Amino acid sequence: MREGKKQDSRRALLMSFLKLVHFCVSVSGFAVVWWFFYSQHTLENYYPNTDYLILTGYCVLMIFLFRTYHVYNIGYARVTDNLFGQVLSNVISAGVIYFVACALSGAFLNPLALMLLCLAQFIWNAFWSKTVKMLYRKIYKKLRTAVVYRRQDDLSRVEEIRRLTRRLDVQKYIENPADDFCAIKKELEGFDAVIVIGVNASLRNGIAKYCIHNNVRCFVAPHVGDIIMQGALHISSIRVPIFSIRRALKNPFYLIAKRAFDIIVSILAIVLLSPVYLITSLIIKLYDRGPVFYKQVRLTKDGKTFNVLKFRSMRVDAEKDGVARLAAENDDRITPVGKFIRSCRLDELPQFFNILAGSMSIVGPRPERPEIAEQYEKEMPAFALRLQVKAGLTGFAQVYGKYNTTPYDKLQMDLMYINKMSISEDLRLMFVTLRAIFKSESTEGIDKDATTAMKSSVSCIGQPEEAEA
Repeated sequence: MREGKKQDSRRALLMSFLKLVHFCVSVSGFAVVWWFFYSQHTLENYYPNTDYLILTGYCVLMIFLFRTYHVYNIGYARVTDNLFGQVLSNVISAGVIYFVACALSGAFLNPLALMLLCLAQFIWNAFWSKTVKMLYRKIYKKLRTAVVYRRQDDLSRVEEIRRLTRRLDVQKYIENPADDFCAIKKELEGFDAVIVIGVNASLRNGIAKYCIHNNVRCFVAPHVGDIIMQGALHISSIRVPIFSIRRALKNPFYLIAKRAFDIIVSILAIVLLSPVYLITSLIIKLYDRGPVFYKQVRLTKDGKTFNVLKFRSMRVDAEKDGVARLAAENDDRITPVGKFIRSCRLDELPQFFNILAGSMSIVGPRPERPEIAEQYEKEMPAFALRLQVKAGLTGFAQVYGKYNTTPYDKLQMDLMYINKMSISEDLRLMFVTLRAIFKSESTEGIDKDATTAMKSSVSCIGQPEEAEA
């Protein structure tokens, strides 16, 4: 086992070195372009050491964006995913620096050099990502993997495991095991990784301890209770380890800063996107002469209701039967214009007015319809925990989930955000949203003839309550 740990350390050191090389080359390219094409245009007399400040700012922004887009997730992500994150980081950073350079020079500068830099960085990113991925496959063998789960519904929640076949070699499935870890210990021997989902907490903890002791990778799908515990406060004044758990209650200064942030961003968005508002409104109106906007009652903090504002993407009589339902895959209620604006997320833009009015925030759990939320809460009472904070235009579940992600998984993602709400987290999720816009699978509808995203009562609940104890 010691030899295995040494090999892991050497491989990790090599990968870290290659990542450092990639970052240094990317930053060096920018430094050269800035020095030869933009440095002489800045007001150096008024802003001393501008070049060093610009380079430092570029490095900080790149580090933030690289971490946000997980561009160095070599083992478990596709090359195209890493490459897209790298390119998006380069483009955003170049754009920000360009506007800063224009502000410092007091004029609009020629952006051609930065555009060529982005092209060169794209070629470098593609070469690096492909080469490192090939190297990774050579030095890292596939992990012999066992999956421990309770029901088929639980297994379906990790169906995307098939995308990880480059790293994981699933050789065994253990369904509905006994709650005693000793009973299945022998079945886990010889495996390099174990995936655990839906099983009793005591069994899951036993597997986790076994994996840590034997240097086995362990992947765990958490229960709602686990995520709630992540936000617990350690009471250090007591000798016995004690965690304090309470309803989300953030620092008043954070709440003030968040509201100010919402107001500033929403005003800027409304002003800058006004041409998009106008063009979209005209296209919708000209298509079927119906109303441009669509109002719908939604839930926000503490269960309060408000009218969410959206560009209309469905027929005027979409719910003439009076039944509240989510959009289905290839839903015939969606107009041709609606399909386009939904694919580009343009239908959500009017919600900046909701944000400005204070009913919503830029980042937070997506607002649910009262009728649908009531159905979810009948099967899963914990779903109401999402209402601890204001509803948001984007959020954890929106950038990491899909439209048809199960309510149980959405709840978990939203609670992850609630546990670590901060301005930096809001900024990070806003940038991740830019990437999510280009992911078509994020807009997949629910199954035809379904009204909610529930697969079944079991899959939404995730586990009986006793399994979370």
